[in-house]
This record gives sequence, C-alpha cells and structure tokens, in this order.
Amino acid sequence: MIDVRHHGAKGDGTTLDSPAINAAIAAAAAHPHGGTVVIPIGRYRCVSIRLRSRVTIMLAKGAIIEAADGTGYDVPEDNGEQLYQDFGHSHWRNSLFWGDDVEQVAILGPGLIHGKGLTRDGPGARWKAQTGERPLSMRQMSAAEIARLEPDVARMQGRGNKAIALKNGRDIRLSGFTMRTCGHFAILATGTRGLHIADLTIDTDRDGIDLDGVRDCVVERCRVNTPNDDAIVVKSSFALGRIATAENITIRHCAVSGYDLGTLLDGSRRTTQALAPDRDRPTGRIKLGTESNGGYRNILIEDCSFDHGRGLALETVDGGVMENVIAQQLTMRDVTTAPLFLRLGDRRRGPAGTGIGAIRGVTLEAIEATGIDPRFAATIAGLPGHGIEDVTLRDIRLTYAGGGTAADAARRPEDLASAYPEPSMFGVTPAWGLWVRHARGLTVHGLDLATATPDARPPVRVEDVANVRVSDTPLWV
Repeated sequence: MIDVRHHGAKGDGTTLDSPAINAAIAAAAAHPHGGTVVIPIGRYRCVSIRLRSRVTIMLAKGAIIEAADGTGYDVPEDNGEQLYQDFGHSHWRNSLFWGDDVEQVAILGPGLIHGKGLTRDGPGARWKAQTGERPLSMRQMSAAEIARLEPDVARMQGRGNKAIALKNGRDIRLSGFTMRTCGHFAILATGTRGLHIADLTIDTDRDGIDLDGVRDCVVERCRVNTPNDDAIVVKSSFALGRIATAENITIRHCAVSGYDLGTLLDGSRRTTQALAPDRDRPTGRIKLGTESNGGYRNILIEDCSFDHGRGLALETVDGGVMENVIAQQLTMRDVTTAPLFLRLGDRRRGPAGTGIGAIRGVTLEAIEATGIDPRFAATIAGLPGHGIEDVTLRDIRLTYAGGGTAADAARRPEDLASAYPEPSMFGVTPAWGLWVRHARGLTVHGLDLATATPDARPPVRVEDVANVRVSDTPLWV
C-alpha cells in the first residue's frame, strides 16, 4: 500500500494535494500488478486526479477529497464537432477524478468526495436542428436565464464539472464512499464494461449516476438524492462518435429522491424546493433516456424506492431501440409528475440517417405509488404508425390526489413528436390513472387505481391501441 502522505500530500485543506496523489497513483501503477493508494484522514484539496489501470484508491474514514475552487483542472479533450450531446457528456478529463481506457480500477470508501469547486453548468449541444433540445417547461425562460445555465465553451477552460468520469475501460468498482455537491455529474461512465457501483450515498445538485453506453453493469444499494436532475440514469448517446448500446444493466436495492439539496446527508430530508432549474417539479428519479442513439437492451430495475421525485421514465427519442426492460418491486411516495412514463419520440438528435426508434418488450410489475401529482397519469405514449409494443403492467397500485375537471377530461394533447420527453410535456392528461396512446400489444393484470378526492376524468383512456388484454382491473373503461 502507498500512503499519499509519503508523496507529499498534507491533507490540511489548504495545500493543493492532487500532484502528490497523482504521484502516488503513478507509483502504484508502476508495479507489475498495480497497487493500492491509501488516503488517510484529512481534507485534501485537489484538481484533476488521474486514474491508472490496476490501481485501487482507498478513502479512509474521515478522508475528504475536496474539489478546489476555480481553474487548474485538466483541459477538456478535443473531440471534434461533438454535435449531438452537451458539453458535459462529451468530455471526461475536466473532472475531479478521471480515467480513460483504464482497467481494474477501484475507488473504495468510506471517505467523502466533495465537489464544492466543480461547476454544475456547461454549454448545450451544438446540434443544428435544436429540436427537442430543452424541456417544454423551459419555454418561458429568457435567453439570459438559459445562458446562466449554459455558459459558452471558453468559460469552461480549466474548470472541473464532474466528480468521477470514466471513458471506456473495464472492470471498474466504485464502492462505500459518500459524494456531495458534485457538479454536472457525480459519476459519468461512458462506454465502460464490467462496472460495479455499490453502497454509495450521493447528494448532489445535478445528475447522480449516469451510465452512457455501458455494458455488464450493476448498481446496487445506493442512495442518490438529486432534486435538480436525474438520480440514476441510463443513456446511449453519441458521445464516443459511434453508436453504443446500453445493455446488460442491473439497478437494484437503490433509493432515489428529490429532497432539498444536502438534506439526505444531514438527515432532515426537507421538501421545500418547489421547482428544478427546468421549471418543472423536483426530479430525483431513475430514467432511461433522454440521449438514446444506441438504445437499451436487457435492463433490470428492481427493489428500488422513489421519494419526492418524478417516477420511472423509459424514453427513446434519438433512433435507438429499447427492448427487454423489466422494472419490478418499486415503491414510490410523493411523486412529483407521472409515476410511470414510457415515451417513443422523434427528436432524432444524431447523424444523417437517424430514424425513429422503437420500444418493445417492457414489463412493469409489483409497483406501488402514492401521493402522485394529480395532473399526470401513468403514461404510455408512442407515435402514429410507431406504437410502443408489448408492454405488460402487472400488480400495480397507483393512488392520486384527484381533483381533475371535466375540461381536463376533454383535452386532446398533440403528439409533440420532436419535443424533449418529460411527463409534463402533454400538460394535464385526459385520464387520471392511465393514459395510453399509440401502442400495440398491451397486457394489464391487477391494475389498482384510486384517488383521494373525486376526479372528473376517466381513470383510463386509450387511443390508437391494439391487442389489449385486461384482467383483474375493475376500473378499466
């Protein structure tokens, strides 16, 4: 084992300790079989820490890696045009920890990674069409307000905007530590294989765990609080300059939430924040999407809880195919938009020739949600001629606040094919419990819907739906 203090690290909260930590990592990597770098109790002020193959970093109890304020982080890679996703998804080296094509790497707890000096913002995608680039909830924001969230590239030079970033590589383990206020992403893993993330506690101001085009990945026993963005999200963007399908991924025994920032860690779990930066209600969910060029295959989400967040979202809008997805044994409380949202859209943010994708073979089972925002039913929304296929809803209990009006029941929202996918995109739904439009092969067994107060909308509405099989669902009309 190599103690970072033997390479000059002070851990006094004042000295810039990343050069010493990088020297310790390089020394461990020089051994034929790698080695372990120990970071003992102390507060280590750092800029970019470069991960190396076959090196384990152990954060002792009381060890804090603290992202330094200001500049000095490694510069973003020159990846060419990078048209089809935003700046944050397109770069990895401008991070507190980063690894490019590394193998057999681990970061282990129980210490803390505090991203206090990281920026949560960054430029948007340079995609020419700009269709569906931002949620519809942001339509009323001024150019100045959006510019504050999306600064230009020049302002990102030398700044860090991720806590842990992994590009490609394989056999990576992240386990046992805590993360606080970690910029754009607490963890961004792109094109990584054999990734195991376990027993983390994350309380951060944007995305928690982003799995972009990864394969053979397990996320388990993590607590992730993200009021302003997604907690655990699977993506398949074009960040690597090629199609990368996200496949063979398991997310289990996790708790996600949208409590006020920092209140998961302090235990108060407050819910005073009314809106996220996109002008929609707090986020804190598990999602597949929005970036979806490569699609998703063989995804299992099980035994997870959602508190004060937007519910489960399964989306493909950039040409990818979503298939063989199972979500089961989920508990949701205080759902801030729709509890379940399946969306096939036609944004096509990708190279010429990108078409409309598909969603097929989705099973949602043993799910209970209470305290749901009454505006938004569980929604399955495909497109005309491109229906969502072979969805099974089994043993699902959804309880809403109620209060919908006859005018709400008469609404017929547009398809909004190219819009950014969010449950709120259609406005108040014309049913209060389940709304399905453009689907084929829908099986419903044991769907229990209830409202706390009367609602003038029907509990269920289906439009352009073929091959429906319903059993043990008395409210189906």
